[in-house]
Amino acid sequence: MMDDLQKLVLEQPLPTEAFFTLVETTANVVAVSERYWQAHGLNGARIRILVEIAKHGGSILPSILAEKIGVTKANISLLLSPLEKEGYIVRADHAEDGRKTVISITGEGQSLLLEHLPHNRQAVAERMNRLDEQELVQLMSLLHKLNRPL
Repeated sequence: MMDDLQKLVLEQPLPTEAFFTLVETTANVVAVSERYWQAHGLNGARIRILVEIAKHGGSILPSILAEKIGVTKANISLLLSPLEKEGYIVRADHAEDGRKTVISITGEGQSLLLEHLPHNRQAVAERMNRLDEQELVQLMSLLHKLNRPL
């Protein structure tokens, strides 16, 4: 039985090996970003939420935000509460549908991103700069190809 297990985990077909290499590499690069946030007393997951809200023009529905960051609608409220308590976001009734809530980034949240994102992006770029420009373009092309729906 152990021989079968060893074979299964060690002798992987190329697509499977490529997948797990991609997962490991992603985790290592994400760790660079996470170390930056932790060194500054910040939470990378919360920063990602603020970035997604900013990408969406400063306001977003919780259901759309949940989809963007890959969490359930039920969990998004738990993730938003600390950001609201820290003054980085506010919740308000939707202008057209009072049953809905809109999440908006505050000036304090914007200032946090403006202060820290350039330094965080530089830390990530230093890791990514192990690849030259042509390799980065090729990597982006391959990643876009993997992201296309079947």
